[in-house]
Amino acid sequence: MRNIVSVFGRSPFVPLQMHMEKVVQCVGQVPIILEAYRQQDTEKVESLAGKISKLEHEADLIKHDIRNSMPRGLFMPVDRSKLLKILSLQDGIANRAENMAVLLTFKQAKRFAGFDAAFDLFTGKCLETFNLSRDIIELLDELLESGFGGLEANKVHELIDKVALKEHEADVSQRELVRLLLANEDNISYGDFFLWTRVIRQISGIADRSDNLAATVRNTLESK
Repeated sequence: MRNIVSVFGRSPFVPLQMHMEKVVQCVGQVPIILEAYRQQDTEKVESLAGKISKLEHEADLIKHDIRNSMPRGLFMPVDRSKLLKILSLQDGIANRAENMAVLLTFKQAKRFAGFDAAFDLFTGKCLETFNLSRDIIELLDELLESGFGGLEANKVHELIDKVALKEHEADVSQRELVRLLLANEDNISYGDFFLWTRVIRQISGIADRSDNLAATVRNTLESK
């Protein structure tokens, strides 16, 4: 792992990208654990939940290093508070992935006709939202080198707009999924209903925080 202090001198965004790399690894396990859960592979679910928790902890360590190493009172091309907000939002994404994974270890919740398709659509939209926000973070050091203008800035703004659209699509698919869940509440136990609503909330949180992340980058660029 690159030294956090040393990379701050080149770009304040590089440490955030280092943190995002670990968040990407964490979120990347989400579809894998969901498939294991669908296959009722309890042992694999437990193992993957442990792996996600480990990755989230590693992201936390990077987060703490960044907070402790970020220069104070020195000139930086981007306001320190905005960098910390971006870091916090990235951290929240990893937390939601971990929370969802832990929920899946509690019990094997029942599914019903139509649920899998609606759930997959919803999850896919949320992960697409996250992947777009990841692309934005990956471009930030290039944006700095260009003076926050030119083709790089246009590309980032286009991605920010795509994130907002994809997060809206995730919201729409979530409403349909919850409506379907409520329509079938008599076919599943209260415990299953409770678990699915919590899982949905955590996955939705990945998209919500990805959208907030993109919006924070937009605010950062508009302040330049």
